[in-house]
Amino acid sequence: MISQYAAELVIAQPDVIWAGGAVAVRAVQQATKSVPIVGVTDDMVGEGLVESFARPNGNTTGISILATELDGKRQDILIEAVPGIRRMAALADSSTLAEAKARALQEAARAQNVELSIYRITRAEEIVATIDKAQASGATALNVFASPMLDGNVPLIMERVAALRLPAIYQWPVWAEVGGFIGYGPPLDHFADLTARLVASLLRGTVPADLPVEQPTKFELVINLKTAKAMGVTVPEALLARADKVIE
Repeated sequence: MISQYAAELVIAQPDVIWAGGAVAVRAVQQATKSVPIVGVTDDMVGEGLVESFARPNGNTTGISILATELDGKRQDILIEAVPGIRRMAALADSSTLAEAKARALQEAARAQNVELSIYRITRAEEIVATIDKAQASGATALNVFASPMLDGNVPLIMERVAALRLPAIYQWPVWAEVGGFIGYGPPLDHFADLTARLVASLLRGTVPADLPVEQPTKFELVINLKTAKAMGVTVPEALLARADKVIE
């Protein structure tokens, strides 16, 4: 289906194609070698979508959003945010979580006397049952790992964790602004600025090979105290003091 959409986009002869997620970017790359592509993925180089950050080559440039690198930072924030936590869970997309990364996160949690259980899923239909399983196994907090599939289903995730009173952290600050417990990552306006800058350069005639892949430089921590109160969580003052925004 994605390949079909990519082919239809190319037939429309756009000046630039924007694609989010490695699967979408790869589909567009297969559909055209000439139309400039702005891709947004976790790691444009690591996923083999461009040759290097400085010299992407080909017809693709874009933004590496450092999503999975920040999963560990979000883990640390969540451990601090839920005093006395001893068992936590992570909801992971099987297609984006490397085994080495999983082991590193579990070791980092263990160093803080916290047991991390990682629950891998492959389809959105598995989300609710998996969250229920994590909570039933004794987890008292949930780290929603970075993933296009999981991010696209955050409203569903927020609804379920609210029902279970299970505090969760998400990859975009905006999710805490609309009812999630905590969000940490690049703010969407910063992300939009990076995207707009790349697209504008391409529309002015710069070739993608000459446009270095961008990376976010601004990150925000947003904590929703309304949600914390509803879940019975008292967030330490030291963490609140470091937050860029607190929803009260």
